[in-house]
Amino acid sequence: MLITVLKSKIHCARVTEANLNYMGSITIDEDLMDAAGMVEGEQVHIVNNNNGERFVTYIIKGERGKGQICLNGAAARLVQPDDVVIIMAYAQMTPEEAREFHPAVIFPKMGNKL
Repeated sequence: MLITVLKSKIHCARVTEANLNYMGSITIDEDLMDAAGMVEGEQVHIVNNNNGERFVTYIIKGERGKGQICLNGAAARLVQPDDVVIIMAYAQMTPEEAREFHPAVIFPKMGNKL
């Protein structure tokens, strides 16, 4: 049996842009992705701390060092620039693996910097 557990989290990043006219997804600064162990195309769950919205999308790699957190397409309707979001990725593993596993959790500072 496999269970789904938190693999990585970017905790309390600030939305820098909401782009309704893009095909969809979330663009994340590559530095943040690397620090959290996330990869382009990976499914993520987003929680908006400002309005309580919760939704699922996938990652597009953003320019390294720019602090970009941009919600694209339909997800852009669920956020405003400067909203605080939590971005979570999950993995499936056995209960035995899960007991030994420690998720990568990062806490970006001002400007979504590490």
